[in-house]
Amino acid sequence: MLTPVTSDVKVVRGVTLRKDPAREPAFKVAQLHKEMHDYGDMSEAGRRERLHRHMHNEMQNLEIAAQTLREFPETPWELRLQLARQCWDETRHTQVVYRRLKEIGGHKGEFPVMNYEWGVTCSCGSLAGRLAVQNRTFESGEMDLLRRLAESWEAAGDPRTAEMLRAILADEIQHVRFGNQWLKKMAHENPRILLDVAAAIRHLKTVTEAMAPEPGEVSALGTPLTGWEHTDVVTNIEDRRAAGFTEEELEEVMRQERNG
Repeated sequence: MLTPVTSDVKVVRGVTLRKDPAREPAFKVAQLHKEMHDYGDMSEAGRRERLHRHMHNEMQNLEIAAQTLREFPETPWELRLQLARQCWDETRHTQVVYRRLKEIGGHKGEFPVMNYEWGVTCSCGSLAGRLAVQNRTFESGEMDLLRRLAESWEAAGDPRTAEMLRAILADEIQHVRFGNQWLKKMAHENPRILLDVAAAIRHLKTVTEAMAPEPGEVSALGTPLTGWEHTDVVTNIEDRRAAGFTEEELEEVMRQERNG
């Protein structure tokens, strides 16, 4: 099991995360949600910020997959190929979102960015843990969000951005699918892998609770941190099923959604 060395970690609100990856000077890196610019609407600035945030998230996904390839060289060749293909997909996603951002008048570095997914995932010391957190958890949540966001952009009169998001969603299904497939294969061959998965999910839960916006906390713009990105997001059952979630797993997700 790989454990990041002390110089590779940071502590935010009492939780240990992987140190931020290198960024160009143009980017201002935030550590907490309250440092981000949250417009909470589909104004021109709000649209640019949404695309800027999405562009940066795709960059993180690329870096996470690449770092996993580097740090786990004994990974089975077939899985390494899947991770390499994911690197290519995430690179392409970053490029298309960046191009669209520029088309609507934005530029890189216009808004603060946050390396949340990188910090959580790359602080997991096992391959199974990283697949569980990044592919099975973060990217499946991204599938839910992308479908809703595509509808929002369509309703706002921007079908080009909506079409771009739906194209990205198609790739995310495969990223979640191979994560599901390999976790099940690894657990079948060595049931102790499930302990690594459980530890990674506990770590994710601890970080999420520690870094959640506090009551009354506002963004750098003074807007309430209500999580506008996830408002009215519902589980994308169709695509989760295509990504390899079992009916029992889907029912559990739906139960959690019903219970809030």
